[in-house]
Amino acid sequence: MSDIQNGFSKSYAQARQKFLSAAQAAGLTVDSNIHPLKGRDGEELAMDVVFDGAPDAQRLLVISSACHGVEGYCGSGVQVHALQNAAWRAAAKAQGVAVLYIHALNPHGFSHVRRVTHENVDINRNFQDFSKPLPENAAYKEIQPILLPEVWPPDAANAAATTQYIAERGMKAFQAAISKGQHEFPDGLFFGGQAPTWSNLTLRKVLQKYGQRCQKLAWIDLHTGLGPSGLGERIFACADDAAAYTRAKAWWGQGVTSIYDGSSTSPMLTGLMWMSAYQECPQAEYTGIAMEYGTQTQDKVMYALRGDHWLHLHPEAPEALRQQIKQNLMDAFYVDTNEWRTQIVDQAMESMHQAVTGLNS
Repeated sequence: MSDIQNGFSKSYAQARQKFLSAAQAAGLTVDSNIHPLKGRDGEELAMDVVFDGAPDAQRLLVISSACHGVEGYCGSGVQVHALQNAAWRAAAKAQGVAVLYIHALNPHGFSHVRRVTHENVDINRNFQDFSKPLPENAAYKEIQPILLPEVWPPDAANAAATTQYIAERGMKAFQAAISKGQHEFPDGLFFGGQAPTWSNLTLRKVLQKYGQRCQKLAWIDLHTGLGPSGLGERIFACADDAAAYTRAKAWWGQGVTSIYDGSSTSPMLTGLMWMSAYQECPQAEYTGIAMEYGTQTQDKVMYALRGDHWLHLHPEAPEALRQQIKQNLMDAFYVDTNEWRTQIVDQAMESMHQAVTGLNS
């Protein structure tokens, strides 16, 4: 158990150092894509990439972390453990599968304990065709004033308005309205942006560099914040394609869920990051999942997200309130117990081995 626990970190700077050290110990080269801004503690930020396998491998598995910044506290621990796991690395090589580790897709959010990028963008809503009209989210427009009140914690009137909306529409509708993504309110929640973010452009370069030689491509993107605590939901992460869905279920089990048929805890979304796999690696047969680990109940997670966005709009907030909001956000996306971390790594390693087998099927 101690080996698993040692892979996790208390800050982005520590997580990055552990990832770099694990790569060096494994004899692997790190390709660092430096972010234009510095981190919370003045540290360098980067999307660090490690390729483990034959350069001409026809089968490639991508394992990525921190799409949603703060969720990197979970994903980074998995990646560090995998790099330190000699048996796993040998198993992938024996099957002819190269592994591409992308550490900190959103290093700014990881460092500053935010879910969004420095542009206040959710990059998993940012992969749109910006030459065309962007999707509208009328339901979000309706509740935007409720989500970000003038004061925090919300006063009685705001709490009553929120309770009334949920009572009338249901928690699922409340969640869907917020998390579907929106492009109208740059300071709002789940903002998809009005142009490609740094993370979007950098990830595309990484896929172009490392993903255009393979014939089969798998992707496991590590997430937290939905579902029962410690349970890793395998959410189908491809286009709405029946053959790919059948393939994902054959690889990762019949429990694989989908936003397309309503079986996932995630609502229908647009601008999803993994669509870039089709665009940047068109020669490859692509199959992917998001591993979504539960933490807290959905109302607590949403409350924490609202608080963080409120804080972003109110830098004058007292230090005690700032610290409480940041702790709430950490708790919403990372459970700081040995039991939870062990569950996370065990399920991630299982899904990675399943992907290697699937890529050879």
